[in-house]
Amino acid sequence: MKRFLQTCAWLACASAVQAGPMGFKDSTMAMGDLGQNWREGWVNHATTPRDAFGAGAVWMRSDDQQRTRTFTELSYTRLLQRWNGPHSQANLWFVLGAGPVTGSDFGGSRVMAAPGISADYETTRVYTSATVRLYRAPGLQHDFASVRAGFSLYEVDYDQVQPWLVLEARRMRGLSDRTEVTPMLRLIHNRYFAELGVNQQGEARANFMFIF
Repeated sequence: MKRFLQTCAWLACASAVQAGPMGFKDSTMAMGDLGQNWREGWVNHATTPRDAFGAGAVWMRSDDQQRTRTFTELSYTRLLQRWNGPHSQANLWFVLGAGPVTGSDFGGSRVMAAPGISADYETTRVYTSATVRLYRAPGLQHDFASVRAGFSLYEVDYDQVQPWLVLEARRMRGLSDRTEVTPMLRLIHNRYFAELGVNQQGEARANFMFIF
């Protein structure tokens, strides 16, 4: 029974840290994704178990490093559905962002909308997720898609750090003609994770997420 309760507690906290774009009610989540051509950071606050409001920014650059975009957004996140199993959890999320976008190849700013949806499934040992987000502004279509899969190296207790191996494939329309594939080492606790990896182009990636 003690082990079962620990598993439930681990999933309740780690599911948000593992893949979800928001934490539990009244929590604040901060996230960063740092790479050569994609840098993102945001923070949101969960006002209910299913709703969160926040703000963030995304910097994008083309493969040839000639074009850039900077998108600053206010965001809304909604947990559409959650399925709890004895030792697993699955979630379906909706995210909507809106704000100004600027670019190196056009003057001024344009209003960008960025709706998206993501799904994830996790246990204490395996994890998968998929995300699609549409970055749209007049004359701009930078749709984004990613899939992730990972597994933990060994079991840990609820209050211990757990190492994972994660593989991500992602692609962005309009700025890149390649699918970026990145294996990463992830260290996850019940309120944070940190990732470090190198993609197939030899470019470093660093990600983090923390729930206050």
